[in-house]
Parts: sequence; C-alpha cells; structure tokens
Amino acid sequence: MTKLTLGSYPHMLGFEQLERMLERTAKSGNEGYPPFNIEQTSDFSYRITLAVAGFAEQDLSITVEDRQLVIRGRQTDDSEGRVFLHRGIAARQFQRSFVLADGVEVGEAQMENGLLHVDLTRAKPETVVQTISIKKG
Repeated sequence: MTKLTLGSYPHMLGFEQLERMLERTAKSGNEGYPPFNIEQTSDFSYRITLAVAGFAEQDLSITVEDRQLVIRGRQTDDSEGRVFLHRGIAARQFQRSFVLADGVEVGEAQMENGLLHVDLTRAKPETVVQTISIKKG
C-alpha cells in the first residue's frame, strides 16, 4: 500500500511544509497531562485552557518556537522533611505543543483558579485577486 502525501496530489503545490508540520506534531509525544480545552471565542480568536492545579506562574513557561506554541511546566519538589501517608499529587513536569497556522498570533496568558488560559488571534484573511499578464513568446 502506497502512503499518500500532500505532494502526491498535483493540485496542491507548496504544501510540503504543512506535511512536515503534521508529522512533527504527530511525533511530539503530547500525552494526556495536563488536560486542556481549545475553544473558539470569536470568528478570529481561540483560547487554549490547561488544567495546571498546583503550578505557580513562575513554574510555567510559554514560548513560540518555529510556529509551535510550547507550554512547559516544572514544579520543584518541596517534600523534604514532610511525611506523606498517601501521595496522590505528584510534582511532575510537562510539555504541551500546539502547531500554529500562519497568521495565528499568541496574545495574553492568564492564570485563574488553577487554569492557564492562552489567547490566540488569527488575522482576518484578505481576498486577493491577482491578474497575470501573458507575454508573447
């Protein structure tokens, strides 16, 4: 069975970068932690919300790397000198990545009740019509 790629469709020119981005996203290893929501807040804006209970603002970092929104969390282990009878809340680190389309920009981020909200906006697409002149050969 032959693997179909975007490059194998003759009407889809220049989509090789999109294909590489999809492959990179599939390999990014995003597991189920922390859980998150993505909601569309208007025609041109989105909000990603991650459940980051137990993390402080200084434990989190948000970066944009090569058109990927990367959210990392790292808690310090403060259990020294404490005796746990049960430890169900682990201090663990995470990394969540989201591929951003061209024109999507990261806005502000805010913490609220153990939830990290990251707002995104997408530029309104312009309708462009270009006329190409034909030269005599």
